[in-house]
Amino acid sequence: MWTLKGETMGTTWSARVVPPPSADHAALEAAIQAELDAVTALFSPWVRSSEISRFNTAPAGMWAVSPEFWSLVDQAMDLADETNGAVDPTLGALVDLWGFGPPGPRSAETFPPTDEEVAAALAVSGWRALRTHREGRGLMQMGGMKLDLSGIAKGHAVDRVSDRLTVLGATAHLVEIGGELKGRGVKPDGQPWWVEIEPAPDSGVPRTLAALIDLAVATSGDYRRAFTAGGRLYPHTIDGATGRPVDNGVTSVTVLHDSAMKADAYATALTVMGAEAGAEYAAMLGLAAQIVERTPDGPVERMTTAFAALLEDDSAET
Repeated sequence: MWTLKGETMGTTWSARVVPPPSADHAALEAAIQAELDAVTALFSPWVRSSEISRFNTAPAGMWAVSPEFWSLVDQAMDLADETNGAVDPTLGALVDLWGFGPPGPRSAETFPPTDEEVAAALAVSGWRALRTHREGRGLMQMGGMKLDLSGIAKGHAVDRVSDRLTVLGATAHLVEIGGELKGRGVKPDGQPWWVEIEPAPDSGVPRTLAALIDLAVATSGDYRRAFTAGGRLYPHTIDGATGRPVDNGVTSVTVLHDSAMKADAYATALTVMGAEAGAEYAAMLGLAAQIVERTPDGPVERMTTAFAALLEDDSAET
């Protein structure tokens, strides 16, 4: 079994691969890096020449985009519709305003943003305001709107790498990018790809293992990227309804799904919805989801029936 690794999107990636016969280590690693470089060239707002950066700085008008760009934006818009905006690919102006985008953190003197600044960023945000031209693969730049696909780009990249490895004959593998994972097939000894679910710090949640057999896992947590000011935590997840970082007590959400992109997206959506509404929504969809909420009495864990069933299966395996 080979272990391949590198860097992408400001984080690291790794892949544990059962190579096919006559596979070349360097060629396989280069193929993975090529997929990741392609995702960066499309969706990284930190790269000025990327397609998303070009759209975000374009003047008002309808702009044709590449098939790959259109496909992910279209999926993000479907998820926005499905979740009533809990997933929203149009919040780049708000992400920048709160110091989580390419401009970098705000100074202590200018944090948090004023109500007027938030209102101005909200005026150029919102998934309902993004007009599309499906036949021409066109997106309407209203002037000042900034797309941000960070909530699904890593998961999308994991899916792309997994698909590329499968095409190259490496049908058994575990891919990880910045904490998002996807496993396909099984290890040479017949064991599944066992991974530990990332616990929120000081959550008290027991150590949990999951078997990733054609399954992905993504965790969204308010401890990953956040600012503390005035004794308050400002996490990087933005609620498009308020234009402000979420403040509902949810400290982490983990979702397992056959699509890493959707696991990534649903983890964000449930975070925005809040613990109770998020748990109800996940149960309605049959998602395997765990939500940890911070309360005055300590952390409270909620898990859907589908998530609990996976744990029961794991217990039987170990």
